[in-house]
Amino acid sequence: MPSSTPERESDVSKRLLKHWHEAVPNDRLAHLVKDATRSFLRSLQARLTPHGVSLGHWTFLRILWEQDGITQRVLSHEAGVMEPTTVVALRAMEELGYITRERLPDNRKNIYVFLTPKGKALKKKLVPLAEEVNAVAVRRMSAADVAHTRRCLLLMLDNLAHDQVLGPESTIG
Repeated sequence: MPSSTPERESDVSKRLLKHWHEAVPNDRLAHLVKDATRSFLRSLQARLTPHGVSLGHWTFLRILWEQDGITQRVLSHEAGVMEPTTVVALRAMEELGYITRERLPDNRKNIYVFLTPKGKALKKKLVPLAEEVNAVAVRRMSAADVAHTRRCLLLMLDNLAHDQVLGPESTIG
């Protein structure tokens, strides 16, 4: 994968804008949501990189800031990634001093993941960066537009969670 530079990121953004505004402005909503997500992630990664944090580590840190001391399996599930991917990321995060992995005396089977003080301290530095990305994304949008967009996206999530083609286990609540 080519390294990211401001010039490359600008080119990607220009291509996306041209695609959506000129080439196929009425393309499927799923593609628009995917491209918006990729744009959010590119902006976040640009802010995380100077702090030595990868986007993959950000995902795990966010979960652990809310649920410290969970198993690797639960962490994989929450992050939506395969367990081998989680193990590789956790090894790197352990080397960076962000987490420790431990087997508890009463349950030697499971490996639990705990944030270190260094991992916990990252929250103060990194969460404002994510908030900044969100602020950039909604710039020039009214509070009503943001609220409406949120309601629409939540309704889409709800509708897709109840997609009968996915089977009864996809139903939430």
